[in-house]
Amino acid sequence: MKIKHLEIEIPNQNPFENCKLERKKYADVLTNIINSYTNGFVLAINNKWGTGKTTFVNMWQQDLKNKGHKTVYFNAWENDFEDNPLTALMGELKTLTKKSTEPEFKTTLKKAAILSKNIAPIIVQAIADKYIDTKGIKEAIVGVTKGLSDVFENEVNEYAKKKKSISEFKNSLSEFIANTYEGKPLIFIIDELDRCRPNYAVSILEQVKHFFSVPNVVFVLSIDKTQLGNAVKGVYGSDFIDSDEYLRRFIDLEYSIPEPEADVFYKYLFEYYQFNEFFDSAERKQFHELQSDGEHFLRVSKLLFTNKNISLRQQEKIFGLARVALRSFNANSYVVPHIFIFLAFIKITNSEFYQNLKNKKLTIKQVQEKYLTIIESNKNDDTEQELMWLEVYLVNFYHNYLESRHYRKRLYEYDSENGSNKLLIDSIINKEKNSSFVNILENIHRSHSKGDLDLGYFINRLELLENLKT
Repeated sequence: MKIKHLEIEIPNQNPFENCKLERKKYADVLTNIINSYTNGFVLAINNKWGTGKTTFVNMWQQDLKNKGHKTVYFNAWENDFEDNPLTALMGELKTLTKKSTEPEFKTTLKKAAILSKNIAPIIVQAIADKYIDTKGIKEAIVGVTKGLSDVFENEVNEYAKKKKSISEFKNSLSEFIANTYEGKPLIFIIDELDRCRPNYAVSILEQVKHFFSVPNVVFVLSIDKTQLGNAVKGVYGSDFIDSDEYLRRFIDLEYSIPEPEADVFYKYLFEYYQFNEFFDSAERKQFHELQSDGEHFLRVSKLLFTNKNISLRQQEKIFGLARVALRSFNANSYVVPHIFIFLAFIKITNSEFYQNLKNKKLTIKQVQEKYLTIIESNKNDDTEQELMWLEVYLVNFYHNYLESRHYRKRLYEYDSENGSNKLLIDSIINKEKNSSFVNILENIHRSHSKGDLDLGYFINRLELLENLKT
């Protein structure tokens, strides 16, 4: 049984073979853009964290290689231990040198060294005052500067040298790329930039723009633009800086990988984590009441995961947690997939609500209101009945969780005037269909053991407080 979603294998000959999100067509679009504009530009692949950008760019990189393109993949987050990004970027280029172009690369490297050279700080009176007490020593050190005019002249000369060295570096780099790759552009992929230390991320952007904007180099930035914008604001120490406008200076073209089809990923995860090993086991199939659990699990997953705010990574975590917790159920145990997967869902995506349920801090009305905010975007005529089933399970089991069995009353009572049961609360899904709500409650309570379950029965399993079955 799998409890963790491992990295997808990327076969060299067919890198998108194992892609369950059918994203090859988007890679083809990006490749066509690169083929159309070979002079060099910066492309940003902008999607939120947890949407599979890294897997996509790794597949695309291999696909590019198969089509004869030269590529470099640089994980910025793994390399932000290096204070100077220029060192890291040049280190990646070094891995691509051929024997015939090694002298050219060495020339380029020497020019890069000039750029990265730290100009020794000039010690002025203010710094000397801070660290040195002896007046004679202070005066001697300050005298080294030979006056402010000399300092200014030195700075102007250094500026001129640096400007010239930038031009020489870019020319040398352009020649090296052209001679190494025979006219084809080098595609330099920078991943995880938005997860780096803010100053390192901004420094990479600055150096890509100022040092590497040369013909035949296409930079691909795999980013979450919102998070990178926060890094920019952090570096410049202001929430008022227009980070979008700032990033626009560096990015020539922005592309977002479209969301996968709603049914694709959760079905893949259901298969990957082998849920049917439990739901369709021979022992469990003996009990008629439990035979539809796998189907219900998938239907509720669809309701929850078609919400656009739920990332692919969150879906993986929810299914991973649910699969481990499922090991604590016996073959003849009630799982009640509606509430089981919902609790796993909010444990990952809305921990405050989950903790409040766990700690019995909410009224039933508050539980219903919070539930509505979570599922409201998916509420329509087609989903209403399924959402009401989930509401009934949530409210009933929470009610049982609040009240001890001895004092517990049901959420409906017999109405002698109408000769039927009357609901003591209103449905948050549809008050006009309280009768349906009562019918579901009655259905649950026909099986006393199922109707008398409480939320703690599920929470203990999701908290891994119950022994796992081997």
